[in-house]
Amino acid sequence: MADTQYARCGDLSIAYQLFGDGPVDVVFASSFVSHVEVMWTSPEIKSFFDRMAAFSRVVIFDKAGVGLSDPIMRYRSIEERAEEIDAVMNAVGFERPVLMGVSEGGPAAMLYAASHPERVQALVLTGTFPCVVFDSWADVDAAPSELHARAVEMLGEEFAPSAEQLARFLPFAVAVRDEWGSGVALSNLLPSLPRAQLGMLERMSASPGMARATGEALFRLDVRDILPAINVPTLVIHAKDEAIPVECGRYLAARIPGAQLLEVQGADHAPWLTEPDVVLSSVEEFLTGTHTSAPVRRALRTVLFTDMVSSTQRAAAMGDDRWHALLDRFDSVTRSTIARFGGTVVKSMGDGHLATIDGPAQAIRCAEALRTDVGALDVEIRAGIHTGECELMGDDIGGLAVHIGARVMSQAGASEILVSSTVRDLVVGSGFGFDDRGTHELKGVPGQWQLLAVRPEGAPAGSPEAALYTQPTPSPRQAMRRSDRAVAAIAHRAPGLIRGVGRLVPNRK
Repeated sequence: MADTQYARCGDLSIAYQLFGDGPVDVVFASSFVSHVEVMWTSPEIKSFFDRMAAFSRVVIFDKAGVGLSDPIMRYRSIEERAEEIDAVMNAVGFERPVLMGVSEGGPAAMLYAASHPERVQALVLTGTFPCVVFDSWADVDAAPSELHARAVEMLGEEFAPSAEQLARFLPFAVAVRDEWGSGVALSNLLPSLPRAQLGMLERMSASPGMARATGEALFRLDVRDILPAINVPTLVIHAKDEAIPVECGRYLAARIPGAQLLEVQGADHAPWLTEPDVVLSSVEEFLTGTHTSAPVRRALRTVLFTDMVSSTQRAAAMGDDRWHALLDRFDSVTRSTIARFGGTVVKSMGDGHLATIDGPAQAIRCAEALRTDVGALDVEIRAGIHTGECELMGDDIGGLAVHIGARVMSQAGASEILVSSTVRDLVVGSGFGFDDRGTHELKGVPGQWQLLAVRPEGAPAGSPEAALYTQPTPSPRQAMRRSDRAVAAIAHRAPGLIRGVGRLVPNRK
C-alpha cells in the first residue's frame, strides 16, 4: 500500500495515495464511501487498482469529511468538491490527468472537466448520474410510480428509470437516512458482499450525519445543464442491473458530446465487482489509444455582468468631467474587487462590466462584495450571473452563455443580484438563499428561464438550504466501533493480513 499523504485545500487536509508507474495519470474521484487505507484490505479493490497501476499513475483520495481526510461541519458544494480534485492534482504534480468519477464523485468530475478542459486529458464516469428525482427525504417514502412521473419530466421518456428500477433504488435511500452504519444501505448497492463487512465500511467512511447531509445535497444537485459543455473525450460505464438506474448512464452519454457508452452485466455498483476485466480493458484501451482531444476552444465559464443603475441620468446631472472621473474610479474598484475573487474582467462598457469567475458560488460572493465596494462611491449596481459553455476567443469570450448572462442582468432591479437556475443548482451547500423571480423569456435566447434573486441575508432559517449549510457532519471516527478501529490499525500497517483471510467477517447477510 502506498503512503497516505495530505493535500491542502484551503483550510482542509485531503488524504490521498499515489501509486502506479504507467504512462497515463489518473485522478480517481470516488464517492463519500471511501477510506484510502481500508480499501486495500479488499482483494477485489486491490486487484482492480493493481491492474490500473500497470497502465497509469493513480491518485485516490478521501473527500473532506470522509475517511482519513479532515472532518467538516457542513456538506460541501459541488464547486468545493471540484476544488478538492484540483488540490490533489496539484499536490501530486499532475498537469493534465484523466478524471475517473465514480458514483457520487461523478458530478464534481464533470464540473471540473467542463470548467478546466485544458487541464483534463479525458473523463471516465462509472455508475454516476446527472440529477436525482427526490426533493426531500419525504420522497424516499413515495410510490415508485410517482417518482417515475417526476423522472419523465426531468429526463424525458427515453431516459426516465422505470417504476421497477426506482423501487430497487429506494431501499438504499431509506437506509442512508435511517440505518447508516449497519451495512443495509451498501448492501443494496453491492449485493455480492456480506452486510457486516459493508457496515464496517459505512462506519469507517462517513458518519451518519455526513451520509444524510450528502443525500440532502444530492436532492438539489443538478448538472444536466453543464453536460453539453464537456469537451474532453468521455467514456461512460454503467452496470445494467445495479441500483443506480442504467438510464442515468445512457442520459450522460447522450448529452456529453462524443461520449462513448459501455454497459456491463451485473448488479454491483462498484466497477471492481461488476465485470472488472471488461471495465479495465475498456478503460485501458480508451486511455492509451490513439485518440486525441481537440484544442480547447469552448469551456464552461461563470459569467458575471454588472451595470450601474441610472447611469444616463447621473451623467447628465454631473457633466462630462465629473462623470468620466467617476467612471474611472468605478472601473478601478470593480477590477480590484473582481481580481480579489480570482476573476477576470473581460471587457468594460463604461458603466458596466463583463467578468468571468472561477465558479458560481465565488461569482455570487464577488457580486455581493462589488455591491458594497462601489457603494462607497455612492454608486448602485445590478448584477446577473449565469454558468454555461462559452467560446474562448483569446482574451474575449462569446457564445449563448454570454448572451444569457447579459439578459439575466437586464432583468435585475437596483442592488439586485439575479442568477439563472443553473447557478442555483450548482451552489447547493454554499449557504445562499434565493427568492424566485419567476420564469422569463430572455430576448434572443430560446426557451423559458427561471430567474432567482440572491437573498442578502442568505438561506432563510429553517429552510432545507440553511439546514444543509449549518448542520454538523461529524467525522466518521465518531461512528466507528472499537473493532473498526482495530481493523483500521491493521489496514494501515498490514492490509495483506486482512486480505489473507478472504473476508473481514463471515459471509452472512
